[in-house]
Amino acid sequence: MKDDHQATVGRRALLSNLGVAAVAGLAVSASQLSAQPAAPSAPHPTGFQPARHSQDSWLDEMPGSHRVIVDSSSPVGGASALWYANNILSAHEESYEGSAADYAMVVCFRHVSTPYGFDDGIWAKYGSLFDRAADPAPTANPMNTAGPSSGGNSIGSSVARGVQFAICGRATRRYAMAIASSTGVTADEAFAELTAGLIPNAQLVPAGVVTVTRAQEYGYSLLYAE
Repeated sequence: MKDDHQATVGRRALLSNLGVAAVAGLAVSASQLSAQPAAPSAPHPTGFQPARHSQDSWLDEMPGSHRVIVDSSSPVGGASALWYANNILSAHEESYEGSAADYAMVVCFRHVSTPYGFDDGIWAKYGSLFDRAADPAPTANPMNTAGPSSGGNSIGSSVARGVQFAICGRATRRYAMAIASSTGVTADEAFAELTAGLIPNAQLVPAGVVTVTRAQEYGYSLLYAE
């Protein structure tokens, strides 16, 4: 039994080491890692370079020595995304003696978490559409209040730490169509109202799924919140 246990531990250590080597590309010591800052992204072995588009340029303009995008597609995931983003910043501040300013930190609200990208004025009008199960219907963006589901973080406290938000344009268009069908305004009018009522530090992006993938082409690490 002892030999079996040792063999299992050995296999786990080997797999772990292989995983590290696959990610890093080569074995380096901790001192080498601290002495040599990592490149934004490793060159592709075939020489592939992703095309750049003006719609994504804001991702490359954000300052910071670390880049992270936290993706969410559900109400629970949206709340968790705020929690995860702030956990990363706090751990960096507390354990690495860094600051939140060291991070280019993006939280993506897409699909069903998209309404978290709208301000209280929009929620006051359309909260019943955004959360049909709530009784009474919400009249303010739930993420504007620090609560347990977001780890005590809010949009305001996240903005104060420099967190940026990517709001899905395609999902926003779908919500605009739903508003139009229930209020009589045109979809374009509803879309204009929604885009004028974004939360602070927000970028309306063509599609959240595209931005999440393009961010990785710009050297962002991806964390999915659910």
